[in-house]
Amino acid sequence: MGIKLYYTTVTASREVKSKQSDIMRILESKSVQFELIDISVDAALLGEMRDKAGNPSAAPPQIFNEDQYCGDYAMFSEAVEANTVEQFLKMA
Repeated sequence: MGIKLYYTTVTASREVKSKQSDIMRILESKSVQFELIDISVDAALLGEMRDKAGNPSAAPPQIFNEDQYCGDYAMFSEAVEANTVEQFLKMA
């Protein structure tokens, strides 16, 4: 599957939960299939996400098309506002 959303099921942060939910809701509304990768199940997944994003302090949610970095929540939100989600997801 192309689109991958790195997220976490273990967070006390309402903001992180809200951002993750927003991304999932928007992708589903646009009929974009995506794979969820829960970084809380294995510490190696957090490292993998940060390596792929090129940011040693990257926090979920982070979005990829296969191994190609698309961006974080702020970048996704900007793409939604500009109606350029397909370009953001590197699908166009």
